[in-house]
Amino acid sequence: SLVAAFTLSALVDFLAPLRRALFPLLIASQTLPLVAIAPLVVLWFGFGLLPKILLVALVTFFPMMVALVEGYAATSAEISQMLAAMGAGRWRIFWLARLPSAMPYFFAGLRISITYAVVGAIFAEYAGAAKGLGIYMLSAKNNFRPDLVLAAVAVSSALTLALFGLAVLVQRFAMPWERAGRDRKAEPSGHRP
Repeated sequence: SLVAAFTLSALVDFLAPLRRALFPLLIASQTLPLVAIAPLVVLWFGFGLLPKILLVALVTFFPMMVALVEGYAATSAEISQMLAAMGAGRWRIFWLARLPSAMPYFFAGLRISITYAVVGAIFAEYAGAAKGLGIYMLSAKNNFRPDLVLAAVAVSSALTLALFGLAVLVQRFAMPWERAGRDRKAEPSGHRP
């Protein structure tokens, strides 16, 4: 979903009519309940790993797509104009200005998508799997074992927190300029009132 979100968001950024055509469809796709879609995906693609991956990709795609498009739009007009005045083409402006300005938005969308991914994977297992955390929860519930259900919930929460922390760590390495700017703002000004 990350590759699809990046590719489609870049196309939408370059082609404004595509944005106007696709965004209503993307928003409509998010109104479809996963409860209704999951059994259909399992019927169409079988009981293997592919339908689970597709369901997780479906759930995680939209937040990243919207975050990237909003990030591109947040690019300073002055920077784009300066690059254009220096002879940069549209692709160069995208690479040097629009993509870096979208990075904080992207990572915010990624962190949201990570939380959806774990829940989506567990639900995808409910729809048709032989093993996994979702099946374990379902089995424990059917055997009236709330302790095991809560243990599985704790494991899924720990997994979500670990993935969330990994995304924050990747953001720090991918955007060192953001941390440097935050450190400069935190420094005392040296002026006493």
